[in-house]
Amino acid sequence: MTLPDLDDLIAEVDKRCDTAHRPGRQEQPDWLALLTVAARLAGQLQVLADDLVEDYVEHCRMHGSSWTDIGAALGVTRQAVQQRFHAPHKRYSPEAMSDNLREAMAHVKQAAVQHRNNYIGTEHLLWGLTAEDNSATRLLQATGIPPETVHQSVGTRLSMGASQAAERIAWTPYSRKAIDIAEARSQQHGSDHIDCDDLLIGLAQVGRGVAAAVLTDAGFDLATIDDASADTR
Repeated sequence: MTLPDLDDLIAEVDKRCDTAHRPGRQEQPDWLALLTVAARLAGQLQVLADDLVEDYVEHCRMHGSSWTDIGAALGVTRQAVQQRFHAPHKRYSPEAMSDNLREAMAHVKQAAVQHRNNYIGTEHLLWGLTAEDNSATRLLQATGIPPETVHQSVGTRLSMGASQAAERIAWTPYSRKAIDIAEARSQQHGSDHIDCDDLLIGLAQVGRGVAAAVLTDAGFDLATIDDASADTR
């Protein structure tokens, strides 16, 4: 992957700023409008960078690295890195999931291990959710989207890694956000268990990551799912 250089980012700002070039072909563009767009783009890149670092901090903690060692790797003190990443990530046990979601999670881990990935990304979650019939696939069908099409599409996004680890695979930040949303939704509907359709909606609501992109391309519209989801369980 080639990282964008400054010229690429400047060109992206120019493309995104519809009001930058004033009518009448005036010599000077609207620099304040360009600055606003540039600041927004920089913020998006910073969020992405923070998520990347958070993901690897999570891996380091899972595999026994101390806060002192993590701080040294990041060039900051142990206190600074603890303050930034102090909140422990909630672990979701199988008991918190429906039987169907536990079955889907077996497919999720299988996808990560077979592709030698050392993480559970949103792509793995969506692939597992669409591997067998469950409330997620029925929700897709209710919205006019063939689950097998989604399954095949996300399958093409699974990339081969180099990890040999089959245990203690960490979830990425977007995956954790998706299951947090799923848990809140299940509780809102009075359920003690997170089900497949809850996690499908969580992946869509995160709005970022491979799964969200695949669902958007397939035409999955959150604005239309309330009525459909009521009939999927």
